[in-house]
Amino acid sequence: MSRIEKQTIDTQHCVLSERSRGHFAGTCLMVSTAVAVLFSSSVAHALPVGDDNVRPKYKLLRYEENWSNFDGSAGDDYWDPIKHVDLNDDGSYWVGFGGEMRFRGEAWENFGFSDAPSRDDSFALARLLIYSDFHFGDRLRFYFEGKSALSSDRDLPGGKRGLDEDTLDLQNGFAEYTFDIKDDMTLTARLGRQELSFGKQRLVSPLPWANTKRTWDAAKLILRFDRWRIDGFASRYAAVQKHQFNDWRPGPNFYGVYAAGKVGPKDKPYDLDLYWLGLDKRMGAFNGSAGEEDRHTIGARFGGKIAESNFDFDLEGAYQFGEVGSADISAFAFASQVGYTFTDPDWKPRLYVGFDYASGDDKAGDGDVGTFNQLFPLGHAYYGYMDFVGRQNSVDLSTGISFKPHKKIKVKADGHFFWRADTDDAMYHAGGGVVRAGALSNESEVGQELDITVAYKVDQHMSVVGGYSHFFAGDFLKESGTNADMDWFYFQVLYKF
Repeated sequence: MSRIEKQTIDTQHCVLSERSRGHFAGTCLMVSTAVAVLFSSSVAHALPVGDDNVRPKYKLLRYEENWSNFDGSAGDDYWDPIKHVDLNDDGSYWVGFGGEMRFRGEAWENFGFSDAPSRDDSFALARLLIYSDFHFGDRLRFYFEGKSALSSDRDLPGGKRGLDEDTLDLQNGFAEYTFDIKDDMTLTARLGRQELSFGKQRLVSPLPWANTKRTWDAAKLILRFDRWRIDGFASRYAAVQKHQFNDWRPGPNFYGVYAAGKVGPKDKPYDLDLYWLGLDKRMGAFNGSAGEEDRHTIGARFGGKIAESNFDFDLEGAYQFGEVGSADISAFAFASQVGYTFTDPDWKPRLYVGFDYASGDDKAGDGDVGTFNQLFPLGHAYYGYMDFVGRQNSVDLSTGISFKPHKKIKVKADGHFFWRADTDDAMYHAGGGVVRAGALSNESEVGQELDITVAYKVDQHMSVVGGYSHFFAGDFLKESGTNADMDWFYFQVLYKF
């Protein structure tokens, strides 16, 4: 029996045993999957990587990788032969393949600020993504990416959520055609299912942290020229249906224009984003106002390094208007971060401080909605890794430090101090849902969160991340219901090819 066959049997044994072993099943599945990925990594690097064969870096959106000029026949890496496979004699038609395997184990204590025994649980999450990328000349392209996201038993409130499980589905599936407008300008038309990601992902993200990720059925035009890219799109969100094909019919509709460019000196430019985003939702509810939500977001982001110093900054602001039912919307948000990177060439320490504000509603059901809608965010990266506070009716003062004790290891510690922006409005989580109603307390202090992460980049394919987070319940939580401090541990293995 081969090592791979034996590993497969061991993994199947863990899955079958899950029904009877409770929390231990998640640990068993985690270990066996991690071993399988580690083994595949060792096989993939049996051949050396050649310095003269530069390959593209893996990106958040895999369809944005450009393998058109890559010669996979060199065989420096195990996966090289499948990254660019010629389909005709002159190589103008070709196809590339790739994907990722990810496994994460999580353990929660006092989930939802409750110390009831039912709020302690551990479980495992596994995700597989496989893509094929067909090119017919320099203009026509078809891209397909399948997904399978699975979860062991999750006994916390909500059970196996749409964030955790999507047994088999289409993550990306689109056709695109590129037109040459002039020498330095192109226009790409793309139609089909696709992930969306804009700027720093504060408002629009495929949410890579979630086991199932986000995706949209969309029509998009992409204009590229000089140092600018402008995306115009009309889409409908494809909500996860765990055991059926994800369907765009429930919505909501999402559309807009997002421009991202470089300004200033060419050697050290600044990032500038300008955007308008529209959301049309059948039902929205904010602090006593409910009905069809027609919301528009206009905003800008500006960031980069400060002159010749070691300081960097990132600023973003957005204003929202529209209607929720018969109520008028007037809401805003502001995000900022200033960092300093020390000159130590080995440990590369960086300190930062940030301030985020998202408006809330000052009076329930008064015909005006002041609650900011965070849209489709990557809240995980900005409002604490536990995802219990979202960019809605919130104030977050954050600080953190990162350093590299080894060239492949990065350690990061983040601290967050949370308040409600308006004491008449609710506390919302990273998904936009209500954690606690606003009327339960007049206190503004939500609490504090400490996040510690250690990341190890094994090689270009594989990374390992472990983390611990603790949430200290504040006065609002203490007055409004259960208020136990929360703990969360996780361990994740990611392999891309």
